[in-house]
Amino acid sequence: MSAVVKPRARKPKAAHDIASTPLDSTEANARLNALFAARGWQVQGFQRALWQHWQDGESGLLLAPTGSGKTLAVWAGALLEALRNPLPKPRLRWLWITPLRALAADTREGLESAARGVGLDLRIELRTGDSSTSARARARRGDCDALITTPESLALLLSYADTADVLAGLSAVVVDEWHELLGAKRGVLLELCLARLRGLNPQLRCWGLSATLGNAEHALQTLCPQRADARLLRVDPGAIGQAPPQIDSVLPREHSRFPYAGHLGLSQLAQVLPHILSERSNLLFTNTRAQAELWHRALGAVWPEDAATLGLHHGSLDRSLREQVEHGLRAQRYRCVVATSSLDLGVDFPAVDQVIQLGSPKGSARLLQRAGRAGHRPGEVSRLLCVPTHALELIEFAAARAAINAGELESRTPLHGCLDVLAQHLVTLAAGGGFAADPIFVEVTTTAAFSELERSDFDAVLHFIERGGRALSQYPEFNRVERDPQGRYVLTSPRQLLRQRLSIGTITSDGAMRVKFVSGGDLGAVEESFVGRLNAGDVFLFAGRLLELVRLKDMTAYVRAASKQSGSVPRWIGGRMPLSTLLGAQVRRLLAAPEDSNAAELSAAAPMLATQRRLSALPARDALLVEVIAERGGLLLVLYPFAGRLLHEGLAALLAARYARLQPASVSFAANDYGLLLRIAPRADIDEALLRRLLSPDGLEVDARDSLNLAELAKRRFRDIARIAGLLPPNQPGKAARSMRQLQASSSLIFDVLRQFDPDHLLLQLAEREVLDGELALPQLQALLNRISVERLQLLRPKSLTPLSFPLWAESQKGALSSEDWRTRVERAAAALERRRG
Repeated sequence: MSAVVKPRARKPKAAHDIASTPLDSTEANARLNALFAARGWQVQGFQRALWQHWQDGESGLLLAPTGSGKTLAVWAGALLEALRNPLPKPRLRWLWITPLRALAADTREGLESAARGVGLDLRIELRTGDSSTSARARARRGDCDALITTPESLALLLSYADTADVLAGLSAVVVDEWHELLGAKRGVLLELCLARLRGLNPQLRCWGLSATLGNAEHALQTLCPQRADARLLRVDPGAIGQAPPQIDSVLPREHSRFPYAGHLGLSQLAQVLPHILSERSNLLFTNTRAQAELWHRALGAVWPEDAATLGLHHGSLDRSLREQVEHGLRAQRYRCVVATSSLDLGVDFPAVDQVIQLGSPKGSARLLQRAGRAGHRPGEVSRLLCVPTHALELIEFAAARAAINAGELESRTPLHGCLDVLAQHLVTLAAGGGFAADPIFVEVTTTAAFSELERSDFDAVLHFIERGGRALSQYPEFNRVERDPQGRYVLTSPRQLLRQRLSIGTITSDGAMRVKFVSGGDLGAVEESFVGRLNAGDVFLFAGRLLELVRLKDMTAYVRAASKQSGSVPRWIGGRMPLSTLLGAQVRRLLAAPEDSNAAELSAAAPMLATQRRLSALPARDALLVEVIAERGGLLLVLYPFAGRLLHEGLAALLAARYARLQPASVSFAANDYGLLLRIAPRADIDEALLRRLLSPDGLEVDARDSLNLAELAKRRFRDIARIAGLLPPNQPGKAARSMRQLQASSSLIFDVLRQFDPDHLLLQLAEREVLDGELALPQLQALLNRISVERLQLLRPKSLTPLSFPLWAESQKGALSSEDWRTRVERAAAALERRRG
C-alpha cells in the first residue's frame, strides 16, 4: 500500500453566512425542490411526509431501503427549519448520532452539500474519539449548527456541567443506522442519553433511520418511548421505483455429495476472478477478518492489473489505511476491495458496480444490507454475486433470497436491565453537575431498557457507585460518587473525573495488540492471544502483507516485511456468525421439498440432497430429523434443529449432561448451524422415549446450572461488566496499556472477593444472568425445546455418515490426536465416502 496523505484539518469558518431573512413555507420548499431538480432526483412521498412530521414537532423511525434517500429525507427537515428560522450565528440545534465514527466525515460531507444546495452555509462539526482538541471544545460550547457524534461521545458531553444549557437548546436528534445499536449495550447507553436530553428539553424531536429491521414497531418504541404520536414510516421499494436486488450464485463445477466446513472457499477463486474483472468496480465481502486477509492475498497472487487497484478493508486495520481505501473507492481507483462488515454501513460508493458475498451471510438482513452497497443511489439496481464455501451454503443463499423476496428480515431484540450501563450513566451525570435520585429514577424508567426497573435495584446501583457495595466499601478507589449538602449525587475528585471520562462506553476490548513497523508506521491491531503464541522471526499475514515479528514491547508487536512466502493468519474472537433463526427456518422449508423450488442453487445441490435422501432422509417441515450412526466402540447421535450454531452448542452441552446423568458414558459433542452431534461411548440403545427425556423442555435452567461451569463462565463475563460499570481502571493516555491477562487477573480478584463476601452483589447477578440469557441463550433454547416437544421425531439409523452429518463429524475431529492434520483426515474421509456411494 502506498503512503497515506492525510487531508489538511479544517479550520472553522469565521462567519456564519446563513441568510438572516426568514423564508415562508412556499419559498423554503421551492429551495428544496430546486436542490432535488439540480441533482436529477424526484422528491418521494415518504420524504415529503417526513418533512411535515418534522415541521409538526413529531418524532419517529424511517425504515427505507439503502440508496432510497433516507439521509436527505430527515436532514431536509432541519434545512427547512433553518430556512424558516435563521440564526445570526451558530448555535447547536441538531445532533446526528452515528454508530461508527468512521462514517462521521462522510456524513458531514453529505449534510454540508445539501445545505449549500439550498443556499445555507451551516457549520457542521464532528465530535468523535478522533476529533482534535479544538473541535472538542467547539462541540462542548455548542459553537455549530449541527454536531455529528457517536453514543460514547454524547455520553462524554453529558459528563461536563457546562453542556447542559447547550444540549437543552437542541431542536432534534437523528440516530443513523438505528438497527446497529439496537440489541447492544451501546443502544442502552444511547437510550439513557436520549432520556437525559428529553429531560433537558421535553419538546425534543428524535428520528431514527434504518434499512434492515424485522421488528420495526419494537424498534420505534425503544427509540421514542413515552411518545404515543411517534411515527413509523415504512418505504416499499417498489413504490419508489427501486427494483429488488439481483442475487445470483457462483455454482460449483464439481458436485460434492459430502460437503465439509473448514476451508474458506479459495477453491472458487478461478471462477470468481472472471466475475470481478467483468465489472468496473467490486466489493468482495467476507464474514471474517481472517477470510479477508486470505482472499486479498490469494487475489493478489493472480491479479492481472496494477496491484494498487486491489484493496483490503477491515476493522482491525489502522484508521489511516482504512481511510485510504475509502477515498480510493470514491475516486474510482479500485477494481476490487476485499472487506468485512467494516464497509456494511453508511459510506456512499456510487462507483461500485457489483457486490460479491463470500460464504453464507447467515441472515437475510445482512445480505440485503450488503447488496445495497452496489448501485447505492436512487433508481439503481443492486447486483450481488454469492460465492459458497461449501455445498450446503448453496441452500442458505437460496433461502436468503427467498426470505428477502418475501420481505422477511431478522429482528434486533433490545436489551433490558443492563445495570452496569446504568451505573456508568449515573456516574456520568454525577460528573456533569450532579443529580437528585428521585427525578433521575423517573427519567431512567422512561426508557424501554429500564421501564420495569424496581426502585430497590436503582437504589442498589446508587449504593454501588457511592460505596462499591458491601465488600468494596473499605477501598477508596471504589468510593466514587458522594452526596452534597442538598443530597445530590456528585463527582468532584479530579482523579475520579478523569477515570470516569476515560471509561465511558460499552465497547469492550478483546485484548488487542498494536502492530507497527520497526521503521515506523501503524498497521492496526491483532488479538493479544494470537501474538502471544508467536516467537521472534515467526511470519504472519496481516494488512495484506506477510510480516515477520521482530519483538514485543508495551502491548505492541514490532514487525518488518517478511521474505518468506507463507505464514499464519490471525484469528479474531467472535469471527464466526451463527445462522439466524429466520434463515434456519427458511433452509428447513427448502430442504423439506427441494423439488418445489426453481432456484439454481437447489439444482446444483441436487446430487448431495439425493444422497442424503437415499442414505437417511431430508428433514420434514413438522419433524426433528435424528440420525443414529454406529461407529467403533460407540455411536453418533445427530440432531438437526436448524436453529444456528449458538443454540446448538447450548443444546449439545445440555443433552450431553442429561445423557451422562441417565447412564454412565463418555459423551463429547460438536455443533454447526444445521445441527449437533453427540459422540457416545459405549454404544447404547437410542429410542424415541430416551430422546423425549433428553429433549424435555422442563427444568432447563436447573439443568443448565447443574451441568455447566456457570461460575467460570460468569467470571469471564464479569470482566466486561466490571469495566463498563467502572470497577476496572481504564488505560491512561501516555502510559503503557494493560494486557488482557492483567485485566482478567484484576477482574477475577474482584469477582472472587464479591462471591465470598458479597454474593448478592448486583454485578455478580448481572454476570450470571448475561451468561444464561446471552452465551447460553436460555430463552431461545427454551423456545426451541418447546418447538421440538410438539414435533414428531424423524428417527433414522443410516449405515454411514450422511451429507448432513459429515460436516458435524468433521467438526468433531478437530483436536483429536492423529498423525495427520485435520484437513487431510477430513478430505480422505470425504473421498472414501464419495467412492463408496459413487
